[in-house]
Amino acid sequence: MRSRPLVLVTHHQVQPIALDLLRQHCDVIIPESDFPTRTQILSLCPGVDGLLWTSYKMKLDREVLDACGTQLRAISLTMNGVDCVDVLELNKRKIPLGHTPTIPNGAVADVAIGLMIAASSGFWHPPTDCTHAFPIQGATVGIVGFGGIGQLVAKRLKGFDVGEILYHSRSVSEQAKELKAQFVTKDELLRGSDYLFVCCPLTCETVGMFDRAAFGKMKSSAVFINIARGAIVDEMALIDALKNGTIRAAGLDTVTTEPAPPESELFRLPNCVMVPHLGTATNRTRDEMALRAVENVLAGLRGNLMPSPFLSPPVV
Repeated sequence: MRSRPLVLVTHHQVQPIALDLLRQHCDVIIPESDFPTRTQILSLCPGVDGLLWTSYKMKLDREVLDACGTQLRAISLTMNGVDCVDVLELNKRKIPLGHTPTIPNGAVADVAIGLMIAASSGFWHPPTDCTHAFPIQGATVGIVGFGGIGQLVAKRLKGFDVGEILYHSRSVSEQAKELKAQFVTKDELLRGSDYLFVCCPLTCETVGMFDRAAFGKMKSSAVFINIARGAIVDEMALIDALKNGTIRAAGLDTVTTEPAPPESELFRLPNCVMVPHLGTATNRTRDEMALRAVENVLAGLRGNLMPSPFLSPPVV
């Protein structure tokens, strides 16, 4: 019987400060490959007591859990979103799941504002043509998803002296009054927004939310900013909307396939600004997220409540 728990970290690029903490308390397995395949990850799973899961693109599902074995007792993600996890299966097996909520919010909100500025500038038109540039000052801004990130985007927008702030989410936010944000239907948000931010999680309800019909309801002068997940957007519908003038421009921190393939038409559209999923890419943010993920695993292995547990609905 091992004297120390065995933990699989699914990528070697986890922040050193977090790996050092984990190694103080556990034996650690890390794949050597820069881009470990699912097969490689599965081959390392047998016998582990804990998982530090780093890839939002690889599904953490029954196959992974079966490969680990019945001794697995703690899992944590080095990210906020849990769309890569079969949460119901974890619930059935009573395996606690940790994540890193709120930690990346500020950095992601900053990227959102940067994308808004870059995409709104009208730089793809001659400098004498100002007809395509809609000013940020006085603009109506729509936010889909009004959780921590959406609220921080709204706070940062105050410094730009925008006009109305509209939002649409699953429920009315208690913080909306303080931020002077108005809850509206999805259609009202689409039709009214000059700038539209996507800040919602990827769920069964939000997959493909922004399709041809959605873009067709938006203003032709609207700027679309996605800092959430690529799968929330029908990418071909977005490309067509940008090409035919259905909307004016887009700023994207995330796309459907990441990294975006070189042949992606998004690279050739002058009214599309993209960054390679850099929303959390500050040293401080990455350190804090990785440390919280390790703290979650260690707590779970000890049978304690994780500092940041993902609280899912009970299995019925």
